[in-house]
Amino acid sequence: MSILRSLLFYAVFYTLSVPYVLSALAVMKLSVPTLRRIVRGWSHWHRLCCRYILGIKVELENPVFRSGVLYAVKHEAFFEAIEMPWLFLNPVVFAKAELLRIPGWGPAAARFGLIGVNRDGGAKALRAMLSEARQRIAEGRPLVIFPEGTRIPHGQRRALQSGFAGIYKLLGLPVIPVAVDTGALYHRRWKQPGTVRYLFGEEIPPGLPREEIEARVEAAINALNG
Repeated sequence: MSILRSLLFYAVFYTLSVPYVLSALAVMKLSVPTLRRIVRGWSHWHRLCCRYILGIKVELENPVFRSGVLYAVKHEAFFEAIEMPWLFLNPVVFAKAELLRIPGWGPAAARFGLIGVNRDGGAKALRAMLSEARQRIAEGRPLVIFPEGTRIPHGQRRALQSGFAGIYKLLGLPVIPVAVDTGALYHRRWKQPGTVRYLFGEEIPPGLPREEIEARVEAAINALNG
């Protein structure tokens, strides 16, 4: 049954994602608000396909939604990456810079508000990234980062990327860690029905030493990693 559900999900979700992508490309230079509505609609479409085709429900525990914070989200599957525009309202997501170089998708993502993290770009790239982030903060948009830098299989831990502590320090924002357990159901070819959870941890204040902020965030985002 899981195989049949997964095959139907792939066919329905990806086929009907094409109109969303084409619409986003058509409007990205004309109207950013319209582009954001399209992206949010696509993210919601994914949520609906997961719920009614795959049988995956979503639960939020202790949710906190506000601007002026940096959400540090556990990354186990594409699920939460696709979910961010629906979970948050117009989020600004830090992503690998190479993703923004994908033809078509990259420019649209940049117009939506993704910020490319260039790990080898040096001080100039860092200044540009922080300048853009501060501009988005002034717009009242939440910032989201996957501090591990890549997907980590459910049940495993990995040290946070060093860039996370630098962004935390230079932006001077509190952090809200978010644990997820999506990898147990979604990060596989034949996806399984069940419930995935987002667990919002306690807010962590700005200004902590690197060792402390990394330890606290790593522990919090792995709270569902049993």
